[in-house]
Amino acid sequence: MANHQIEIENKAMKEILIAMHNLGGQVTRKQVLQELHDNSKVFSEKEIDEVRTSKKSGKEYHPFHWKFNFAVKHLILAGFIDTDNGHDLELSKKGRTVDIDDFDADRDVRSISESKMPHRKVTRVKVNSVSDSTNSNQGDSEDLEEPWRQQLLDALIKMSPKKFELFCRGLLTKMGIDVDDEIGVQYVADGGLDGFGYVRSDDYRTTRVALQAKRWQGKVSAPEIDKFRGAMDKFNAEFGIFITNSDFTRDAVKTARQGTRIITLINGDQICDLVAKYNYYVEPVTTYRLKSFYLDED
Repeated sequence: MANHQIEIENKAMKEILIAMHNLGGQVTRKQVLQELHDNSKVFSEKEIDEVRTSKKSGKEYHPFHWKFNFAVKHLILAGFIDTDNGHDLELSKKGRTVDIDDFDADRDVRSISESKMPHRKVTRVKVNSVSDSTNSNQGDSEDLEEPWRQQLLDALIKMSPKKFELFCRGLLTKMGIDVDDEIGVQYVADGGLDGFGYVRSDDYRTTRVALQAKRWQGKVSAPEIDKFRGAMDKFNAEFGIFITNSDFTRDAVKTARQGTRIITLINGDQICDLVAKYNYYVEPVTTYRLKSFYLDED
């Protein structure tokens, strides 16, 4: 158990460094995890998305997220990643210049980070024999979420399809898209679109954009992207935006990037970011989180 746990974390460390290099070196923790979900050749989509239920608390958690967060912590302690808040990550000089092909997690990271890991000053066997509910809590501790985000996602899944389409068209309007008053507005016979609009990119250039909105429990698959691209043809849309409250499969992401017309994919987590950015049916509330000065033991 302990060795398997360490093996996965070691693989994750290398994949995290690769992902951060691919993304430019300055990213959020979620962006790194999304990059692994969409493009990792080491971890499958199924492995990253796996959900378990804690026998103790009855709550659901993602085992991979827990391992991922520990891998990030090791890289921070070993000096490969800099962070002020645990959420925004940046490759240090050591991280930027690392030779990925020669990278060895045990030699380059654990030899430095293990002694600095406060929750691992016990034997590895003890650490890895904790209950699944403890694993869940430790993983979540590195990825603090504002409660409103989950409240929003819960509200979206309860919406009728018609109201969700209305929500998505309104969000696009907030984003600066001139939404058409007719195309895609009718709930039936809309030609396979849930919205249509125009984006003015400068003083003289305007492009046509099509919208597809899917309020789904599961993930949106590649065939749905293909169907949307076919609907775009009917209205000569130059690009498309596909919005879902859930997420997209790895194949769906690849399909959206193929062809001459790229389709922008917006999942539930990104919806939350956009709602906050444009203050769309939300009220901002100021709060504070104590920094380590108050929490560290002297």
